[in-house]
Amino acid sequence: MGDEPTFTLHIDQNKYLPLGGREVHAILTISSTGSPTATTSVPAEAAEVIIVDTSGSMSGGKIREARQAAATAVEGLRDGVHFAVVAGTDVARVVYPRDRTLVRASRATRQEAQNAIGRLSANGGTSIGEWLLLANQLLSAHPDAIRHAILMTDGQNNESADRFAAALARCSGAFVCDSLGVGSDWVPAELRKVADALLGTFDFVRDQGDLAEFFRRITRSSMSKTVAELAMRVWVPQAATLKFVKQVSPTLLDLTGKRSDVNPLTGDYPTGSWGAEEREYHLCVEVPPGQVGSEIRAGWVKLVRPDTQEVFASGNVLAQWTDDLAQSTRINRKVAHYTGQAELHELIQEGLSARAAGAVDVATARLARARQLAAESGREDTARLLDKVVEVDPRSGTARLRRNVDKADEIELDTGSVRTSRLRQGGEGG
Repeated sequence: MGDEPTFTLHIDQNKYLPLGGREVHAILTISSTGSPTATTSVPAEAAEVIIVDTSGSMSGGKIREARQAAATAVEGLRDGVHFAVVAGTDVARVVYPRDRTLVRASRATRQEAQNAIGRLSANGGTSIGEWLLLANQLLSAHPDAIRHAILMTDGQNNESADRFAAALARCSGAFVCDSLGVGSDWVPAELRKVADALLGTFDFVRDQGDLAEFFRRITRSSMSKTVAELAMRVWVPQAATLKFVKQVSPTLLDLTGKRSDVNPLTGDYPTGSWGAEEREYHLCVEVPPGQVGSEIRAGWVKLVRPDTQEVFASGNVLAQWTDDLAQSTRINRKVAHYTGQAELHELIQEGLSARAAGAVDVATARLARARQLAAESGREDTARLLDKVVEVDPRSGTARLRRNVDKADEIELDTGSVRTSRLRQGGEGG
């Protein structure tokens, strides 16, 4: 196991609850050192599918940039990685290799794939679920590999909502997919569904000339993964309820509904594959109230590989009841920070939805509050984007929606709201 990464689990919380208190919050910071240098260890087995939207809306400059981006992704695959390139329209087809299997990356196969990519042309519709189902079929032949897909699209999904949902359900847990929306004609909510179902990211490529750089970055990240499919295993006591498990950094991802039961008190929550990185998770447990001075273990968290039951790291979430108001009212800084980040995301989502529905008052109130929260939490980038959608008078505090909002600015605000900022260094408190 010399090439296994090292994991650490650090828990931030204020364990003290007031008399009658029931809710325990904790932020779990999981860090991985990755593996030793590639010269001393065998690279992880990996399988990659590159999915390129080749629908009719991709004609002209877009298909040229997409070809360049896909070729860049292929170039970034390390030798030995199994891969395929898929073109997506109303249907999905493998453009390389020809026999609907994955092929190992080498100088020769990368060149052949790039030649095939160079012949891609744009026509037809958009059926994202079909593209993912084909990727799933291709990747399923490599169950022990770190399985990943990159998907890019510039248009709206033409599938029925039911068909799309069924495809996402079928692929969930089988591979991680990072997706990109190009231009301003796609719907962020659709790629958000892909990210949520497949534990990936989704991003906005404002300038199609930047597409190759986005593909390069995602491929590099995928190639750096060293451990496939780890789960966060959470035990809570018999009378307790696990209210939610959410990834809060680097992006927001609700894992609560992805639980698979280990036993009545324990569940596994998928975290996908890992390289050298750090992620943070927010756990909330509701416990029965206890007596003053009594302490319980409100949760026991382990990072495990479900197939082998190997434990990489573990830690305890505690609860202790006190009649000392100063102890029980102190909010842990990390808990407060990420609760605020989640609120900012919800305000932006609710505000943009209300704006689209013509509910001007609701949209104005939500987006103005989001603007205030972004400024308070040091999210200058988000505050700047909010300024393009809502105008707040600095003297009176009165807010109004801007009339002519660039669609690209709105999409950038929407997609960017799932990315969180890290807590600035300082005393932890609590």
